[in-house]
Amino acid sequence: MQPKVIIHGGAGSSLQGKGGLEAVRTSLHKIVQAVYEVLTQGGSATDAVILGCQLLEDEPRFNAGTGSVLQSDGQIRMSASLMDGTKQRFSGAINVSRIKNPIELAKFLQNESDRVLSDYGAAELVRELQFPVHNPLTDLRLNEWLQDRKDNVKRDMANVVAEEEAGRGTIGVVALDQNGQIAAGTSTGGKGFERIGRVSDSAMPAGNYATTKAGVSCTGIGEDIIEECLAAKIVIRVTDGLSLAQAMERSIQESVQNKRDLGAISIDATGAIAWGKSCEVLLAAYHNGTAINDTLECNPTDLVGNG
Repeated sequence: MQPKVIIHGGAGSSLQGKGGLEAVRTSLHKIVQAVYEVLTQGGSATDAVILGCQLLEDEPRFNAGTGSVLQSDGQIRMSASLMDGTKQRFSGAINVSRIKNPIELAKFLQNESDRVLSDYGAAELVRELQFPVHNPLTDLRLNEWLQDRKDNVKRDMANVVAEEEAGRGTIGVVALDQNGQIAAGTSTGGKGFERIGRVSDSAMPAGNYATTKAGVSCTGIGEDIIEECLAAKIVIRVTDGLSLAQAMERSIQESVQNKRDLGAISIDATGAIAWGKSCEVLLAAYHNGTAINDTLECNPTDLVGNG
């Protein structure tokens, strides 16, 4: 099987200026190349997804790991999940703080009987595993939050890309390895300025799902993704006989009709790659086995695409 990978760094309304677009493109392409090399060297889809999520979490430009947005009380709480499509096993951490890579908790929990932990339990696990304490705060995100305080809390979410007015954000990776196995991972700092305790879609099957048939990672407004149960819906439609492109198109069209604000990336067991969005911009890049490409300059009216 020819390996494939697709990643995303969020979805939103626009990327202002070519400088911002090229910076995002350079970052995404570099990460796609690193993940693809793992796959071509015989690495598993799960290993590739974990690496991709780590690299995206370490990029301050994106809203996950370092560079995560601040919640209403000025604290950072992150969530991440991992799904091994072969085992059909889901694991995740919800609203965890002071850790560099939340996807590492999801990785550890893959082999535990309790596979999704929230705030206090996730924090206890961080201490148990002796992960180094890490402050994911960046000056850009702090200034964003401080400016909002001056503006009397006018915003209900933060920017997906730290330097740009772009919209909504998570990061995600879907991979197909040489053995035909699929995995998906998703990580986020939340939407920013939310109520304490709010839970995103990123640590739910609504936002991250994989089986032997297909894998999907979502981005956008978490509540919209949850209400569409988007990731699981797309995978189930593939399982029921639709092509990946058909499953993506039908699901995105329903999201548009329901006035949702979201995007999704996916790969199926045949190696097909597809993405979709109900917003203007999906910050995604992929390797289709031949070359790296991205979705950054797709026409805002083009709701779905294939790699």
